[in-house]
Amino acid sequence: MKNHLRLESLDALRGFDMFWIIGGEWIFGGLNGIFQSPVTEFINTQLTHVRWEGFRFWDVIMPLFLFIVGVAMPFSFSKRLAGGESKKKLYIHIFKRFAILFILGMVAQGHMLDYDLSKLHIFSNTLQAIAAGYLIAALIMLNMKVKWQVSITAGMLLLFWGLMAWVPVSGFGPGSLTPEGNLAISIDKWILGNFQDGTNYSWILSSLTFACTVLLGVFAGYILRSNISQKKNVFRLSAFGILCIGLGLIWSLVFPIIKHLWTSSFVLFSGGICILLLVLFYVVIDVWRWRKWAFVFKVIGMNAIAVYMATHLFDFRLMGNVFVGGLAERLGAWNVLVQGVAGFTVIWLILYFMYTKKIFIKI
Repeated sequence: MKNHLRLESLDALRGFDMFWIIGGEWIFGGLNGIFQSPVTEFINTQLTHVRWEGFRFWDVIMPLFLFIVGVAMPFSFSKRLAGGESKKKLYIHIFKRFAILFILGMVAQGHMLDYDLSKLHIFSNTLQAIAAGYLIAALIMLNMKVKWQVSITAGMLLLFWGLMAWVPVSGFGPGSLTPEGNLAISIDKWILGNFQDGTNYSWILSSLTFACTVLLGVFAGYILRSNISQKKNVFRLSAFGILCIGLGLIWSLVFPIIKHLWTSSFVLFSGGICILLLVLFYVVIDVWRWRKWAFVFKVIGMNAIAVYMATHLFDFRLMGNVFVGGLAERLGAWNVLVQGVAGFTVIWLILYFMYTKKIFIKI
Protein backbone atom coordinates (compact mmCIF):
# COMPACT_ATOMS: atom_id res chain seq x y z
CA MET A 1 0.00 0.00 0.00
CA LYS A 2 2.77 2.38 0.95
CA ASN A 3 4.66 1.80 -2.28
CA HIS A 4 1.47 2.23 -4.31
CA LEU A 5 0.90 5.65 -2.81
CA ARG A 6 4.42 6.70 -3.68
CA LEU A 7 3.86 5.70 -7.26
CA GLU A 8 0.69 7.83 -7.30
CA SER A 9 2.78 10.88 -6.53
CA LEU A 10 5.18 9.80 -9.24
CA ASP A 11 2.33 9.59 -11.79
CA ALA A 12 1.27 13.10 -10.83
CA LEU A 13 4.84 14.41 -11.15
CA ARG A 14 5.16 12.75 -14.55
CA GLY A 15 1.90 14.41 -15.58
CA PHE A 16 3.11 17.77 -14.26
CA ASP A 17 6.22 17.45 -16.42
CA MET A 18 4.20 16.49 -19.49
CA PHE A 19 1.69 19.30 -18.86
CA TRP A 20 4.23 21.93 -19.85
CA ILE A 21 4.78 20.29 -23.22
CA ILE A 22 1.13 19.65 -24.07
CA GLY A 23 -0.34 22.94 -22.91
CA GLY A 24 1.51 24.78 -20.18
CA GLU A 25 3.89 26.49 -22.58
CA TRP A 26 0.98 27.78 -24.70
CA ILE A 27 -1.13 28.85 -21.73
CA PHE A 28 1.49 30.57 -19.57
CA GLY A 29 3.40 31.86 -22.58
CA GLY A 30 0.23 33.58 -23.75
CA LEU A 31 -0.03 35.60 -20.54
CA ASN A 32 2.80 37.92 -21.55
CA GLY A 33 1.01 38.95 -24.73
CA ILE A 34 -1.93 40.07 -22.58
CA PHE A 35 -0.40 41.73 -19.54
CA GLN A 36 3.17 42.52 -20.68
CA SER A 37 4.37 42.97 -17.12
CA PRO A 38 7.77 42.15 -15.60
CA VAL A 39 6.21 39.07 -13.99
CA THR A 40 4.71 37.66 -17.20
CA GLU A 41 7.86 38.56 -19.12
CA PHE A 42 9.89 36.61 -16.54
CA ILE A 43 7.52 33.63 -16.89
CA ASN A 44 7.78 33.79 -20.66
CA THR A 45 11.58 33.83 -20.46
CA GLN A 46 11.55 30.81 -18.16
CA LEU A 47 9.59 28.91 -20.82
CA THR A 48 12.57 29.06 -23.19
CA HIS A 49 15.95 27.32 -23.13
CA VAL A 50 19.13 29.23 -22.43
CA ARG A 51 21.18 29.64 -25.58
CA TRP A 52 24.16 27.73 -24.15
CA GLU A 53 25.41 28.13 -20.56
CA GLY A 54 23.03 28.63 -17.64
CA PHE A 55 19.64 27.33 -16.56
CA ARG A 56 15.96 28.24 -16.82
CA PHE A 57 12.79 26.45 -15.74
CA TRP A 58 12.30 25.00 -19.23
CA ASP A 59 15.68 23.27 -18.93
CA VAL A 60 14.35 20.98 -16.18
CA ILE A 61 11.60 19.44 -18.35
CA MET A 62 13.83 16.91 -20.12
CA PRO A 63 15.95 15.83 -17.12
CA LEU A 64 12.77 15.41 -15.08
CA PHE A 65 11.57 12.81 -17.61
CA LEU A 66 14.82 10.84 -17.24
CA PHE A 67 14.81 11.24 -13.46
CA ILE A 68 11.22 9.93 -13.14
CA VAL A 69 12.14 6.87 -15.20
CA GLY A 70 14.89 6.21 -12.69
CA VAL A 71 12.64 6.64 -9.65
CA ALA A 72 10.25 4.02 -11.02
CA MET A 73 12.95 1.44 -11.74
CA PRO A 74 13.47 0.08 -8.18
CA PHE A 75 9.70 -0.40 -7.92
CA SER A 76 9.20 -2.02 -11.32
CA PHE A 77 12.31 -4.23 -11.23
CA SER A 78 11.62 -5.51 -7.70
CA LYS A 79 7.99 -6.23 -8.65
CA ARG A 80 9.05 -8.26 -11.68
CA LEU A 81 11.70 -10.20 -9.80
CA ALA A 82 9.40 -10.80 -6.81
CA GLY A 83 6.76 -12.10 -9.21
CA GLY A 84 9.10 -14.86 -10.31
CA GLU A 85 10.45 -13.27 -13.48
CA SER A 86 13.98 -14.37 -14.24
CA LYS A 87 16.83 -11.94 -14.83
CA LYS A 88 16.98 -13.18 -18.41
CA LYS A 89 13.38 -12.11 -19.03
CA LEU A 90 14.04 -8.81 -17.32
CA TYR A 91 17.02 -8.20 -19.61
CA ILE A 92 14.83 -8.96 -22.63
CA HIS A 93 12.27 -6.44 -21.33
CA ILE A 94 15.00 -3.82 -20.82
CA PHE A 95 16.45 -4.20 -24.33
CA LYS A 96 12.97 -4.29 -25.86
CA ARG A 97 12.01 -1.09 -24.06
CA PHE A 98 15.26 0.53 -25.15
CA ALA A 99 14.59 -0.36 -28.81
CA ILE A 100 10.97 0.84 -28.76
CA LEU A 101 11.85 4.15 -27.11
CA PHE A 102 14.71 4.70 -29.54
CA ILE A 103 12.53 4.04 -32.58
CA LEU A 104 9.74 6.25 -31.22
CA GLY A 105 12.31 9.01 -30.81
CA MET A 106 13.23 8.67 -34.46
CA VAL A 107 9.54 8.92 -35.36
CA ALA A 108 8.93 11.94 -33.12
CA GLN A 109 11.90 14.08 -34.05
CA GLY A 110 14.10 12.12 -36.43
CA HIS A 111 11.83 12.43 -39.49
CA MET A 112 11.63 8.65 -39.77
CA LEU A 113 8.14 8.79 -41.26
CA ASP A 114 9.32 11.05 -44.07
CA TYR A 115 11.00 7.97 -45.58
CA ASP A 116 13.76 10.23 -46.84
CA LEU A 117 17.34 9.32 -45.81
CA SER A 118 18.49 12.88 -46.41
CA LYS A 119 16.18 14.04 -43.60
CA LEU A 120 16.67 11.13 -41.19
CA HIS A 121 18.19 11.93 -37.79
CA ILE A 122 19.20 8.76 -35.95
CA PHE A 123 19.75 10.19 -32.44
CA SER A 124 17.98 13.47 -31.76
CA ASN A 125 15.11 13.15 -29.26
CA THR A 126 14.29 13.05 -25.56
CA LEU A 127 12.88 9.51 -25.85
CA GLN A 128 16.22 8.34 -27.20
CA ALA A 129 18.05 10.03 -24.33
CA ILE A 130 15.69 8.18 -21.97
CA ALA A 131 16.36 4.92 -23.84
CA ALA A 132 20.14 5.28 -23.60
CA GLY A 133 20.12 6.44 -20.00
CA TYR A 134 17.65 3.71 -19.00
CA LEU A 135 19.68 0.94 -20.64
CA ILE A 136 22.98 1.94 -19.02
CA ALA A 137 21.35 2.57 -15.62
CA ALA A 138 19.46 -0.73 -15.73
CA LEU A 139 22.59 -2.76 -16.48
CA ILE A 140 24.43 -1.05 -13.61
CA MET A 141 21.50 -1.43 -11.25
CA LEU A 142 21.02 -5.16 -11.91
CA ASN A 143 24.68 -6.07 -11.60
CA MET A 144 26.07 -3.84 -8.86
CA LYS A 145 25.38 -3.29 -5.19
CA VAL A 146 24.06 0.15 -4.27
CA LYS A 147 27.41 1.46 -3.04
CA TRP A 148 28.96 0.53 -6.39
CA GLN A 149 26.08 2.11 -8.27
CA VAL A 150 26.82 5.37 -6.46
CA SER A 151 30.55 5.03 -7.16
CA ILE A 152 30.00 4.28 -10.85
CA THR A 153 27.65 7.26 -11.17
CA ALA A 154 30.29 9.54 -9.67
CA GLY A 155 32.89 7.90 -11.91
CA MET A 156 30.86 8.53 -15.07
CA LEU A 157 30.37 12.18 -14.13
CA LEU A 158 34.12 12.55 -13.58
CA LEU A 159 34.91 10.61 -16.77
CA PHE A 160 32.67 12.87 -18.85
CA TRP A 161 34.34 15.93 -17.34
CA GLY A 162 37.80 14.51 -17.97
CA LEU A 163 37.05 13.63 -21.58
CA MET A 164 35.54 17.04 -22.30
CA ALA A 165 38.43 18.84 -20.56
CA TRP A 166 41.47 16.94 -21.81
CA VAL A 167 40.71 15.24 -25.13
CA PRO A 168 41.65 17.62 -27.96
CA VAL A 169 39.13 18.55 -30.64
CA SER A 170 40.39 19.18 -34.18
CA GLY A 171 40.66 22.90 -34.77
CA PHE A 172 39.83 23.79 -31.15
CA GLY A 173 42.21 21.86 -28.90
CA PRO A 174 41.34 20.30 -25.51
CA GLY A 175 38.78 21.77 -23.14
CA SER A 176 36.68 23.57 -25.75
CA LEU A 177 33.06 23.90 -24.62
CA THR A 178 31.75 26.17 -27.35
CA PRO A 179 28.69 25.32 -29.45
CA GLU A 180 30.91 25.24 -32.54
CA GLY A 181 33.61 22.97 -31.19
CA ASN A 182 33.53 20.43 -28.36
CA LEU A 183 34.30 16.75 -28.02
CA ALA A 184 30.68 15.55 -27.61
CA ILE A 185 29.42 17.27 -30.77
CA SER A 186 32.51 16.14 -32.68
CA ILE A 187 31.82 12.51 -31.76
CA ASP A 188 28.20 12.84 -32.90
CA LYS A 189 29.26 14.30 -36.24
CA TRP A 190 31.98 11.68 -36.71
CA ILE A 191 29.75 8.66 -35.91
CA LEU A 192 26.38 9.87 -37.23
CA GLY A 193 27.68 11.76 -40.25
CA ASN A 194 24.81 12.98 -42.41
CA PHE A 195 22.34 11.51 -39.91
CA GLN A 196 23.41 13.95 -37.18
CA ASP A 197 20.57 16.35 -36.40
CA GLY A 198 22.47 19.54 -37.29
CA THR A 199 21.97 21.11 -33.85
CA ASN A 200 24.47 21.77 -31.08
CA TYR A 201 22.84 19.16 -28.82
CA SER A 202 25.07 16.16 -28.10
CA TRP A 203 23.80 12.58 -27.75
CA ILE A 204 26.31 9.73 -28.00
CA LEU A 205 28.94 10.74 -25.44
CA SER A 206 26.23 12.44 -23.37
CA SER A 207 24.55 9.05 -22.95
CA LEU A 208 26.98 8.61 -20.05
CA THR A 209 25.48 11.58 -18.26
CA PHE A 210 21.91 10.73 -19.37
CA ALA A 211 22.46 7.53 -17.39
CA CYS A 212 23.65 9.55 -14.39
CA THR A 213 20.40 11.53 -14.38
CA VAL A 214 18.43 8.27 -14.48
CA LEU A 215 20.58 6.87 -11.66
CA LEU A 216 19.88 9.91 -9.48
CA GLY A 217 16.24 8.93 -9.89
CA VAL A 218 17.09 5.33 -8.99
CA PHE A 219 18.73 6.50 -5.76
CA ALA A 220 15.65 8.57 -4.93
CA GLY A 221 13.54 5.48 -5.63
CA TYR A 222 15.64 3.47 -3.18
CA ILE A 223 14.93 6.05 -0.49
CA LEU A 224 11.20 5.93 -1.18
CA ARG A 225 11.16 2.10 -1.07
CA SER A 226 13.11 1.90 2.19
CA ASN A 227 11.25 0.87 5.33
CA ILE A 228 11.56 4.17 7.13
CA SER A 229 9.03 6.79 8.15
CA GLN A 230 7.64 9.34 5.72
CA LYS A 231 9.29 12.08 7.76
CA LYS A 232 12.70 10.47 7.29
CA ASN A 233 11.99 9.98 3.60
CA VAL A 234 11.31 13.69 3.22
CA PHE A 235 14.43 14.61 5.17
CA ARG A 236 16.73 12.27 3.24
CA LEU A 237 15.34 13.25 -0.15
CA SER A 238 15.54 16.95 0.70
CA ALA A 239 19.13 16.61 1.86
CA PHE A 240 19.96 14.62 -1.29
CA GLY A 241 18.41 17.29 -3.51
CA ILE A 242 20.12 20.20 -1.78
CA LEU A 243 23.46 18.35 -1.89
CA CYS A 244 23.14 17.77 -5.64
CA ILE A 245 22.27 21.41 -6.30
CA GLY A 246 25.21 22.57 -4.18
CA LEU A 247 27.68 20.21 -5.85
CA GLY A 248 26.36 21.19 -9.27
CA LEU A 249 26.85 24.89 -8.59
CA ILE A 250 30.37 24.35 -7.23
CA TRP A 251 31.33 22.15 -10.18
CA SER A 252 29.89 24.70 -12.60
CA LEU A 253 32.70 27.09 -11.64
CA VAL A 254 35.09 24.89 -13.65
CA PHE A 255 32.67 22.84 -15.78
CA PRO A 256 29.68 25.02 -16.73
CA ILE A 257 26.02 24.02 -16.61
CA ILE A 258 25.24 23.34 -20.29
CA LYS A 259 22.09 21.40 -21.09
CA HIS A 260 23.04 20.95 -24.76
CA LEU A 261 26.04 18.88 -23.64
CA TRP A 262 24.40 17.44 -20.50
CA THR A 263 27.50 18.36 -18.52
CA SER A 264 28.20 16.79 -15.14
CA SER A 265 27.33 20.03 -13.34
CA PHE A 266 24.04 20.13 -15.27
CA VAL A 267 23.26 16.56 -14.17
CA LEU A 268 23.72 17.44 -10.50
CA PHE A 269 22.03 20.84 -10.58
CA SER A 270 19.00 19.74 -12.60
CA GLY A 271 18.88 16.45 -10.69
CA GLY A 272 18.73 18.31 -7.40
CA ILE A 273 15.77 20.34 -8.65
CA CYS A 274 14.06 17.12 -9.81
CA ILE A 275 14.58 15.58 -6.37
CA LEU A 276 13.05 18.60 -4.63
CA LEU A 277 10.07 18.51 -7.00
CA LEU A 278 9.63 14.85 -6.08
CA VAL A 279 9.76 15.83 -2.40
CA LEU A 280 7.05 18.45 -2.97
CA PHE A 281 4.71 16.00 -4.72
CA TYR A 282 5.47 13.25 -2.22
CA VAL A 283 4.71 15.49 0.76
CA VAL A 284 1.50 16.94 -0.64
CA ILE A 285 0.07 13.73 -2.12
CA ASP A 286 1.42 10.98 0.13
CA VAL A 287 2.14 12.62 3.46
CA TRP A 288 -0.61 15.26 3.62
CA ARG A 289 -2.87 13.21 1.32
CA TRP A 290 -4.13 16.20 -0.65
CA ARG A 291 -4.79 14.36 -3.89
CA LYS A 292 -7.77 15.91 -5.67
CA TRP A 293 -5.74 18.80 -7.10
CA ALA A 294 -3.32 16.31 -8.68
CA PHE A 295 -5.98 14.44 -10.67
CA VAL A 296 -5.44 16.67 -13.72
CA PHE A 297 -1.76 15.73 -13.72
CA LYS A 298 -2.36 12.06 -12.90
CA VAL A 299 -4.58 11.64 -15.97
CA ILE A 300 -1.72 12.97 -18.10
CA GLY A 301 0.96 10.99 -16.29
CA MET A 302 -0.77 7.65 -16.76
CA ASN A 303 -0.38 7.96 -20.55
CA ALA A 304 2.72 10.13 -20.81
CA ILE A 305 4.40 8.27 -23.69
CA ALA A 306 1.19 8.19 -25.75
CA VAL A 307 0.52 11.91 -25.37
CA TYR A 308 4.18 12.79 -25.96
CA MET A 309 4.08 11.01 -29.31
CA ALA A 310 0.65 12.46 -30.15
CA THR A 311 1.77 16.05 -29.58
CA HIS A 312 4.82 15.50 -31.78
CA LEU A 313 2.65 14.18 -34.60
CA PHE A 314 -0.37 16.51 -34.28
CA ASP A 315 -0.95 20.14 -33.28
CA PHE A 316 -3.94 19.87 -30.96
CA ARG A 317 -4.43 23.62 -31.09
CA LEU A 318 -5.80 23.06 -34.60
CA MET A 319 -8.42 20.74 -33.11
CA GLY A 320 -9.12 23.30 -30.40
CA ASN A 321 -9.56 25.96 -33.06
CA VAL A 322 -12.53 24.01 -34.40
CA PHE A 323 -14.32 25.26 -31.28
CA VAL A 324 -12.64 28.61 -30.53
CA GLY A 325 -10.89 29.64 -33.76
CA GLY A 326 -13.54 32.17 -34.78
CA LEU A 327 -13.68 33.57 -31.24
CA ALA A 328 -9.89 33.78 -30.84
CA GLU A 329 -9.62 35.95 -33.95
CA ARG A 330 -11.72 38.58 -32.19
CA LEU A 331 -9.89 38.52 -28.87
CA GLY A 332 -6.73 40.38 -29.86
CA ALA A 333 -3.91 39.68 -27.40
CA TRP A 334 -6.00 36.98 -25.69
CA ASN A 335 -6.04 34.72 -28.75
CA VAL A 336 -2.84 32.81 -27.92
CA LEU A 337 -4.07 32.01 -24.41
CA VAL A 338 -7.52 30.96 -25.60
CA GLN A 339 -6.09 28.74 -28.33
CA GLY A 340 -3.67 27.23 -25.83
CA VAL A 341 -6.40 26.44 -23.31
CA ALA A 342 -8.60 24.95 -26.04
CA GLY A 343 -5.80 22.79 -27.40
CA PHE A 344 -4.88 21.54 -23.94
CA THR A 345 -8.53 20.82 -23.13
CA VAL A 346 -8.87 18.66 -26.24
CA ILE A 347 -5.77 16.64 -25.32
CA TRP A 348 -6.79 16.28 -21.68
CA LEU A 349 -10.32 15.12 -22.51
CA ILE A 350 -8.89 12.42 -24.79
CA LEU A 351 -6.57 11.33 -21.99
CA TYR A 352 -9.45 11.42 -19.50
CA PHE A 353 -11.49 9.14 -21.78
CA MET A 354 -8.55 6.74 -21.90
CA TYR A 355 -8.21 6.95 -18.12
CA THR A 356 -11.88 6.15 -17.49
CA LYS A 357 -11.66 3.19 -19.92
CA LYS A 358 -8.42 2.06 -18.21
CA ILE A 359 -6.48 2.36 -21.48
CA PHE A 360 -2.88 2.87 -20.42
CA ILE A 361 -0.20 2.66 -23.11
CA LYS A 362 3.05 1.60 -21.48
CA ILE A 363 6.35 0.29 -22.76
